[in-house]
Amino acid sequence: MHIFGESHGESAGLNIDGIPAGLPLSVEDFLPDIERRKGGTQKGTTPRQESDLPIFKSGVFNGKTTGAPLTILFENNNTRSGDYAKQREFPRPGHADFVANRKFGGYEDYRGGGHFSGRLTVALVAAGVIAKKLLLTAGNKITIQSRIVEIGGEADLEKGLQKAIDAKDSVGGIVSCEATGLPVGLGEPFFDSAESLISHAVFAIPAVRGIEFGTGFQAAQMFGADHNDPIVDATGKTKTNHAGGIVGGITNGNDIVFRIAIKPTSSTPKDQVTLNWETNQLDHFSVKGRHDLCIALRVPVVLEAVTAMVLADLMLLEQKIPRIIAS
Repeated sequence: MHIFGESHGESAGLNIDGIPAGLPLSVEDFLPDIERRKGGTQKGTTPRQESDLPIFKSGVFNGKTTGAPLTILFENNNTRSGDYAKQREFPRPGHADFVANRKFGGYEDYRGGGHFSGRLTVALVAAGVIAKKLLLTAGNKITIQSRIVEIGGEADLEKGLQKAIDAKDSVGGIVSCEATGLPVGLGEPFFDSAESLISHAVFAIPAVRGIEFGTGFQAAQMFGADHNDPIVDATGKTKTNHAGGIVGGITNGNDIVFRIAIKPTSSTPKDQVTLNWETNQLDHFSVKGRHDLCIALRVPVVLEAVTAMVLADLMLLEQKIPRIIAS
């Protein structure tokens, strides 16, 4: 899979190979998850709004996938690039401005973060829609659900948001994910463990700072007899789920459970002292433009998407999903 585009370019999009032929696919399939990802629909998110109707460019014919690479575009129509031209002299703290400039020699599209922007998560969500549909083929009943469990250190999400509003700053959060209905045997030991593959995909989400499966870091404070998950029947069901549904890098048939840490939005209106690379002096700077108060608010659907992508790949490898979807 490839994702492409820039925050303020003509479009963002994705190209995926390996989708089985015959999977029904329409614009309507994408709307619920695309709507969940949008800003401006809930307190604490950016007021930037895009229609985000998917435009199929290849890989779909007569409402079904063809087996050829699938290309989908999402147009950018609501941009304010002038906000970024005015602050070009400052590589924004917490953003990729400095490293992008050094890596690409100043040719990068810096508007809205360019190719590094969270805007491109619309492509991840689109891939997740397809992956979720694949996970429900062949009688499978795999579901993936994600939710925000903490904002700004507060389980009361409104209280956490209010802390940021009162401080006139941004704030981070913790998002959990649970996948149910999985078979035993997905994943491989070591480099292609189920946790490794999920973690790799999760860090494609901008702003992710950490991940833990099951009891995660809390496991370091437990005794072995307490952390072990006793098996209670021949299906592999366990009494507890401290392992988070994965043992030895392989799914054990229990729910996969993990949590991720999301950093505070780097674009904060707070005054900061940072490098002005035109004068080569430290100077006062604050970010202008439209930004999320808390990125975590928009992450759950993206987290579901990247998890579904990995699980669909693993199911295809184990031939749990047919290469041609029968109508």
